[in-house]
Amino acid sequence: MKKVLAIAIAGIAFAAPAAAAELKVAATDTIETVLAAQKGKKVTVRLRSGQEITGTVALSNGKLLQLSAPTGKEFYDAVIPLEAIEAVLVRTKD
Repeated sequence: MKKVLAIAIAGIAFAAPAAAAELKVAATDTIETVLAAQKGKKVTVRLRSGQEITGTVALSNGKLLQLSAPTGKEFYDAVIPLEAIEAVLVRTKD
């Protein structure tokens, strides 16, 4: 019985999702700085065309965003011009 309980507790501990981080934006932030702060994390970007792309921020420089493993195209990377991005959506709650 103790083994079963220990296994169940371990399973719950590993199955619990990681806590989402709080998003903090300063008055001087830009799309570039927000994306740079999210490096290695999953974000959704809404483009001026209305299309949304979700992926992990691999790189954000002065002109481009590289998203790795975009949803639905996991074997690809997406490179998006920063001027084409209208909004950045970051998950902050579980």
